[in-house]
Amino acid sequence: MTQDEMKKAAGQAALAYVQPGTIVGVGTGSTVNFFIDALASIKDQIQAAVSSSIASTERLKALGIPVMDLNDIDGFDIYVDGADEINAQMEMIKGGGAALTREKIVAAVAKRFICIVDNSKQVDVLGKFPLPVEVIPMAREYVARELRKLGGDPVYRQGVVTDNGNDILDVHGLQITDAKGLENTLNNLVGVVTVGLFAHRGADVLLVGAPEGVRTLSR
Repeated sequence: MTQDEMKKAAGQAALAYVQPGTIVGVGTGSTVNFFIDALASIKDQIQAAVSSSIASTERLKALGIPVMDLNDIDGFDIYVDGADEINAQMEMIKGGGAALTREKIVAAVAKRFICIVDNSKQVDVLGKFPLPVEVIPMAREYVARELRKLGGDPVYRQGVVTDNGNDILDVHGLQITDAKGLENTLNNLVGVVTVGLFAHRGADVLLVGAPEGVRTLSR
């Protein structure tokens, strides 16, 4: 199986967690796009979707899936999203697509987080994938200096503005052994909107597309 075929298999497997008549939280990225396409096949059975990015919202609407504003609902059952890295504790690095803040907000409201990945995203230690940090533009250099003090090598993601109008710093050179602790530390830096560490809100179910099929892991 190609990488895309493994992503597609994981995305289709997530349909099994979608209950009729419910609202479905939808993330952002290449693997999620396969889930959105699969979701279109049962769009008449669901109430609506809640989206974590403008790009996903546009894809959902183009397929005839209604999208609700998160402020208009109290909660929903599942949030389906990918990850750039995920470890055995179901802690993740996310934000390669620059939607980390909205993804973290939608994930916080969902009862269960269903993570869909291909097998290249599973790691023993987080940090080989550069850790995205969304920052208020005027704080970018201050936050970068603070990140260097913590042992990271932050690189400004040139030409990228988040859906919230902010900048992204990608932090290279980290070996993240205490993901929850680092998430707390970085979120407390003045000017940081959020960090792409999903440790306090990790995945509940992991669907891994692999050459032999889709593997399911639960927390």
